[in-house]
Amino acid sequence: MTSIHDQAMKYVYHQVLQRLLGFFSRAERTALQLLIQRLGVAAGGMERIGEFKVLAIQSGSRDSCYTLALLRAAQLTIATRAPATFRLRVATLRLNASDPTALENVHRSFNALFLYDDPRVEVLMVDNRQVLPFDHRAQMSPAGCETNRTNLLMLGHRRHWDGLELWDDGYLATGEFYGQISRWNHGVDALITCQSPRQQKLFMEGLRRAAAKAELYVSRHREYDNTALFPLLDELGAQGYQRFYSEGSQPLWRPAEQFETCRRAALIDIHDMLVRGRDERWPLLTEFLGFHADDLSVQLRDNEYVNLMVSAHVRGLQACFVQNRTYEAGIGEFLQKSLIMMRRKQLPERLCEQAVEAFGNPLTLTELRARASAEMHRSLGLNEAQMVCLLFAPFTDKAAMLEPFLRHCHPGMLVAMPDLHRAMQGHPVADQIMQWLVDVSGLPVSLLTKLYRKVPKPITVARSVESASGDQDREGDDDTSLERSAGR
Repeated sequence: MTSIHDQAMKYVYHQVLQRLLGFFSRAERTALQLLIQRLGVAAGGMERIGEFKVLAIQSGSRDSCYTLALLRAAQLTIATRAPATFRLRVATLRLNASDPTALENVHRSFNALFLYDDPRVEVLMVDNRQVLPFDHRAQMSPAGCETNRTNLLMLGHRRHWDGLELWDDGYLATGEFYGQISRWNHGVDALITCQSPRQQKLFMEGLRRAAAKAELYVSRHREYDNTALFPLLDELGAQGYQRFYSEGSQPLWRPAEQFETCRRAALIDIHDMLVRGRDERWPLLTEFLGFHADDLSVQLRDNEYVNLMVSAHVRGLQACFVQNRTYEAGIGEFLQKSLIMMRRKQLPERLCEQAVEAFGNPLTLTELRARASAEMHRSLGLNEAQMVCLLFAPFTDKAAMLEPFLRHCHPGMLVAMPDLHRAMQGHPVADQIMQWLVDVSGLPVSLLTKLYRKVPKPITVARSVESASGDQDREGDDDTSLERSAGR
């Protein structure tokens, strides 16, 4: 029975491979052969490929789905030529801002590539530091939602005040995820990356910046691409946000007994193998993998850790509450910068028209603000008052920005300023004062006292000439669309 089953599965895998290759162009078939060669070299020769395990990160983005298809084609092609093929681990990080559409893309690509039932493939997800089988229908755990929300606020409040780098917690969570999922269950031998050089630099800069805000020591590495990724992750370990929490309150990576103490994976960069032309990729993505994308969101979002509507909404709130302008002015500025960028990249005019329709109609801005506020609450767990509070970052450096924050947003609380300071210093105050701080910040007072003692410092990240001037040659892929910070 086992032999019959094995033969049946070989037939299924052969059919999947043939259908997949039917969508490959000549350039993609060449790239596939180069990928097989590169994997064989990394494994120490094709005779050892059956002992080799590869990690692919799946976010549901266009590039990650495309890369997974190329890897699966390599895995199945090798299986037709050799006694064994490499094993594949595919892992997804669940964060509050995870897009349901992206999770559906992950699930459809897994189905199309027949990953779920292949013993040579692991499909995993991580929720609140726990490794689980991937399930696109599973809601994030309440503990995971609360942890992500708290981490976002703690790092967001620790930025330098004139910057808008609010989403750095995503870099730290993702970096830690790379390091830990590489060690889980006997580890992996290599991590596949398809990021462009610019994307690599932006990620490494964000990860270093986030680590500095979390008070994690990292040595200075000269490299600002993914060659420095694992050395940096080794330094960070599983420390995460431990300096913000009391002893034992930060969840451990689980199941703890399945993580190796030390496992260094190699990095295999295949960015040079990806066919860049969207028209060449599109049939494979849409017809075979069932990929769906909001093209406007892909091109305009600040980064993968916040969706487009919330990103625009934050710019509107910043203009309205921090800069003494109007919400409409902030949205208008966001739109104009977006249009300039889109036309510089020579994107289709229909996308520019979609952007104008989405953000340029004064008659619909009230509705946009309401929808964006609801989405911000759904995806990040923050209401508008808490986001405005985050924009002011009023609690660090002994609440240096508290008075302007109150004057602009809560003038009725100016009279209570001495009590607010006392509360953040750890002294007993009226319950109403404590509750107001919790409501307006979204954080417990115990964490506000930690912020109160911290002095935000401008965090400089050495940037290469190419990175610093990257606006001129920005690539048109998923996560490099707009500047990640309005303060840059």
